[in-house]
Amino acid sequence: MRLTPKVQEILSWYESDNPGTKGNLARILMQGKLGGTGRMVILPVDQGFEHGPARSFAPNPAGYDPRYMFELALEAGLNAYAAPLGMIEAAAATYAGTIPTILKVNSSNSLSTTKDQAVTATVQDALRLGCSAIGFTIYPGSEYQFEMMEELRELAAEAKACGLAVVVWSYPRGPGLDKVGETALDICAYAAHMAALVGAHIIKVKPPTAAISLDAAKKTYEKHAVEDDAAKRFAHVVQACFGGRRLVVFSGGEAKGTEDILKEVRAIHAGGGNGSIMGRNAFQRPKAEALKLLSDIIAIYQG
Repeated sequence: MRLTPKVQEILSWYESDNPGTKGNLARILMQGKLGGTGRMVILPVDQGFEHGPARSFAPNPAGYDPRYMFELALEAGLNAYAAPLGMIEAAAATYAGTIPTILKVNSSNSLSTTKDQAVTATVQDALRLGCSAIGFTIYPGSEYQFEMMEELRELAAEAKACGLAVVVWSYPRGPGLDKVGETALDICAYAAHMAALVGAHIIKVKPPTAAISLDAAKKTYEKHAVEDDAAKRFAHVVQACFGGRRLVVFSGGEAKGTEDILKEVRAIHAGGGNGSIMGRNAFQRPKAEALKLLSDIIAIYQG
């Protein structure tokens, strides 16, 4: 596999990483229909933990079978597939080496009342399953944010030492943030920057809105305003990640219509985002519809 100049450039951003980690980043960046472009579409399926099986898979019952998710990611030509331990274990041998996998090593559930996640897998699990990366969620703003960051520090150090990449889901939530604040522009950029600061190779955040939440930040954003345009907001979040020298992908979020999804993807592309991590909006559709949606998303990122 000869790397494209774009992928070589991206790998050069990660100056402290060993060849193993860079090799695994390259596997993700060179996979699928967007391979070599520096753009990515990743399929995440951690919603069974987060929302329960029926809310996640009843709209498309094929999704109850973990093998379906591997097939969907492969047929769509995606860059990687991210899932918790059991989902990957259930089809690991059948699909070994076919697509880069990201082992989600912490998880929450909707039965919990705390803004925290349990560590549910290890770096050794990721190595055993042939994964390219581990994935970890932090909740900036939560009462447990510092413990989560400390858990991430230890897991990320071990993963990097073993040649794995680190993907961080950075989702602000907690007693000081309402629903508007969780996706406000200043908070989203702050969360993305925190993920970069804790050593993430790939950063996953929610799409930012035009709202400004932190009182302390309002004067700054009034003086250095971000244009009220979706692409400009995505560009601001990318800028917050070391001036665009970290890979940033944006979640698809709750189920929404096709045109709304594609409009958002066009703005991500225009704003310099590295791609989308698209879960429920893809796998809850019948397979043919999901493949069509993912093909249209990939076409936008191909320019």
